Amino acid sequence: MTTVDDLGKPLALDRPVRRVVSLVPSLTEAVAVTCPELLVAVTDWCTHPADLQLERVRGTKNPNVRRIVELAPDLVLCNMEENRRIDVDRLRRAGIPVWVTRIETVDEALTSLSRLCAEALGVGIPKWLTDAEKSWAAPAPARSRNAVIPIWRNPWMVVGRNTFTGDLARRLGLHLVHADRADRYPRLTEDELRAGVDLAVLPDEPYVFTETDGPEAFPGVPSVLVEGRALTWYGPSLATARATLTERIERALR
Repeated sequence: MTTVDDLGKPLALDRPVRRVVSLVPSLTEAVAVTCPELLVAVTDWCTHPADLQLERVRGTKNPNVRRIVELAPDLVLCNMEENRRIDVDRLRRAGIPVWVTRIETVDEALTSLSRLCAEALGVGIPKWLTDAEKSWAAPAPARSRNAVIPIWRNPWMVVGRNTFTGDLARRLGLHLVHADRADRYPRLTEDELRAGVDLAVLPDEPYVFTETDGPEAFPGVPSVLVEGRALTWYGPSLATARATLTERIERALR
C-alpha cells in the first residue's frame, strides 16, 4: 500500500509489516505494548517496557544506519524533532521505508499514533490509545498557574513554545512563563528562571532532577518532581499521565 507520514512524505509499504526498527523511545514503547512481535531493533535510549530485550542500534542522533539496513526492516520509525534528517535520508536512499512523526501537541500525538497503528503498522487502534483520547478530552482547569519546566541545568534550559510538553502542561492548568520566547527550549539565567514562577515542575529526564538537585534553585516556590516519561513521552504513558501528573501537582500545591 502507499501512504504518507506526518510530514506528507509518500512511502510504499509491503503488507503485512513484519519487521520494525524504532529510533524514538516513545514510539518504541507504543509498538512494544501494541504489537511487540514486530520490533527487531531499537535505540540505546529506549527504556520502556523495562523488560525490552532487543538489538540496540545506538542513539536517536547517531543511529547505526549500516546495521539498520542489514536488518532489512519493513519500516523504520523516526520523529522530526528527535532524529536527524540526514539519517532519514540515508535510510531512504538505501531503500528502507521511513515513517516520520511530527508531534507538537497532545492532539497531534493522538492523531499521529492512530495513523501509525492503523495505517503504517496495520494493527488497528489499541486500547491504551482509546483510553488516552478519553483522558485528554476533558477541558483544562479553569485556574492557571505560572510554571516553569526545566529540562537541563548548567546552563538552565526550559520547555518553551510549540512543544508537545508545553501543550500537555497547558492542559494540566499550567502557564509556562517562558513560552513567549523565540526558542522552543530557551536558555536562561537563574534570575530569569525564577521570575514570575508559582510552580517548578522538575522531570527526571533528560536531566535527572532529584530532591537534592533542582528544588533548591527555587527558594520559596513550590516544586514537584515528576516522571519525565509522563511529561514528555507520547505513547502508552498518555493513558495515565494526566491523572498521575495532576495528583502530583495538586499535592505539591497543598
